[in-house]
Amino acid sequence: MQRILIIVHAPPYGSERVLSALRLANALAGSDGTPPELRLFLMSDAVVLGLPNQVDGSGNGLLGLVQELAAREVPIALCRTCALARGVAELPLVEGTRIGTLPELAQWTLWADKVITF
Repeated sequence: MQRILIIVHAPPYGSERVLSALRLANALAGSDGTPPELRLFLMSDAVVLGLPNQVDGSGNGLLGLVQELAAREVPIALCRTCALARGVAELPLVEGTRIGTLPELAQWTLWADKVITF
């Protein structure tokens, strides 16, 4: 089974990079046959994707895409340092997401056959 790590560090709003990352992650997680083992690590401004109750005025439904990944039991971690810098670390998070660390990201990177960044 192929192991894929997706690292997202782009801001969720203002471009379509995060939308593309989440759409790809969901396509991989839901692929026919044997889907790859997938992990998602959110860094920089992307950590706000872990916050519930966001209303996306663009209609992209980013929160829904994160929730779909979590429902598929894809591990989703938010960079602790990035979350602290943005005041997110102590807030309630979307079910299925959690705070992660840079050493954990290093382990996930070594674990992965492929690393994709957005």
